[in-house]
Order: sequence, then structure tokens, then C-alpha cells
Amino acid sequence: MQRIMICEDDPKLAALLQANIEKYGYDTGVVEDFSGVTDFFRRYDPHLVLMDVNLPKFDGFYWCRQIRALSKCQILFISARDGEMDQVMALEYGADDYITKPFHMEVVMAKIRSQLRRAYGEYAERTEERIVKLAGLQLYPERLELALHGVNSTLTKKEAVLLEMLMRRSPRIVSREALLEELWDDQAFVDENTLNVNITRLRKKLQEFGIDASLETVRGAGYRLLPSWEAEELS
Repeated sequence: MQRIMICEDDPKLAALLQANIEKYGYDTGVVEDFSGVTDFFRRYDPHLVLMDVNLPKFDGFYWCRQIRALSKCQILFISARDGEMDQVMALEYGADDYITKPFHMEVVMAKIRSQLRRAYGEYAERTEERIVKLAGLQLYPERLELALHGVNSTLTKKEAVLLEMLMRRSPRIVSREALLEELWDDQAFVDENTLNVNITRLRKKLQEFGIDASLETVRGAGYRLLPSWEAEELS
């Protein structure tokens, strides 16, 4: 059961939030000692925090910073302070969203479910390693390695970027413009010559696996990767 921590100093509102959240099947923990919010956070270990801005002792911005130093858990502000600067400050201090009072409980629940899906559910960032496969060829983009039938080779970052795009779209043609855009980064300008050089290097890397003519140049259109090595192996 996912745990929602409620940090709201209005007892009636805290009770209302608690009752509605539990109705949807979540566990709740309500802060009562507002001088020890992080202590409560450590004990309760929530998946999401509902945080008011106006709190006794220290405001919600302060406690948001303290929690962020401990955890990446979702933090959702609920506050009567509807100024743009308050919302900007909340997001700058690490909050994931901001709801102004008065609010509809349906909106709060929708925001809670959305944040939980993003952090822990179907939209959560996957932690397992990405592997791109094509006819036995296996590309590991995060470690810049290529493997085929037990043979491994190391790629440069640009080679890996190009090969991943070609493998994912195989046997379709990938335009030069699309490849250039994929190579683009904030550090350096990428021109046509850079693409040509890296395509040449990538062909040499594929030759290490006995793949000689699979990376084709389609004049006036771009490049494509045909898994001809699979046919050669079967013949």
C-alpha cells in the first residue's frame, strides 16, 4: 500500500484529506509535531508528501528542502498562497506540483495518482539497462558496447547514437537530417562532415563482426541498416 504523508496544520483540512485519500486505498500519515517534520518523514517513509506552505515553526519551503536532501519522493504543495512567486519557489525548492486552495478533492486525487504513476508506476523511469537487438546484434547504449555471437567491441558515444537509430528503424531508411539531429548536443556544432566521419567509423566497427555491406548509403535519402549478416549465417 502506497503511503501519503500529510503536512497540513489545519486539523479539519488534514482530516478531510486523510479520509478521502484512504477511501482510494492509500495509507496516510498526518504530521502533528511541526518542529519535527523530517523526523516524521524518516519514520513514515512515504511515497508522496502533501505539503502546505504556511506552517508553524518553519514554512513548507523549508521542509521541502529538508526532505529533498533525504529523498526523491514526490512532493505536492497545497496552499492558499496563489502568487506566481510562491509556485515558482516551491518548484525551485524541489516540489513536483502545486495546487492552490480552495481545491476540488477530485483534482487532488488526480494529481496524487499522476505523481505516483510517474514515480513508481507505468510512467516511471526504468532502471534496467537498455539493450537494442537486431538479428542477433546487441547494442548496449549505456555502456557503449556492441556484441554479436560472443564477440564484443567498444563504440564511441556518437557511433552508439547512430547505430541505435539505424537498428531501431531497420530496414527503413534514416535521413541524414534525422541522424544529424540525433548527433546534435549542446557542446559542439555537428556538421555533414562529422556525420560522414562517424558513418565511416561505424562501418569499420561492423566489419570487426564480419558485417561488410549491411550499412547502406541511399543516395539522396540517407542510410539504412539491413540485417544481411543473418542471411549469410543461414546460407
